[in-house]
Amino acid sequence: MAKTNTAEKITYAEAVAEIEDILAKMNDDELDIDQLGAYVERATTLTALCKDKLLKAQKQVEKVMKQEEA
Repeated sequence: MAKTNTAEKITYAEAVAEIEDILAKMNDDELDIDQLGAYVERATTLTALCKDKLLKAQKQVEKVMKQEEA
């Protein structure tokens, strides 16, 4: 599991891929109970990061669309 601190940059695609990897491990019972908490926490962090990136992209698109309408 890759570690990312708040200053480290990770792309949306990388975050999604890591979330998918975590989910696959959970579905395949590859995680023991001691690892589960850390993986859930990481997935939560990555999900928040993805939501933030999506919101920023949405705002950029809305800005461009408003400029095109003017």
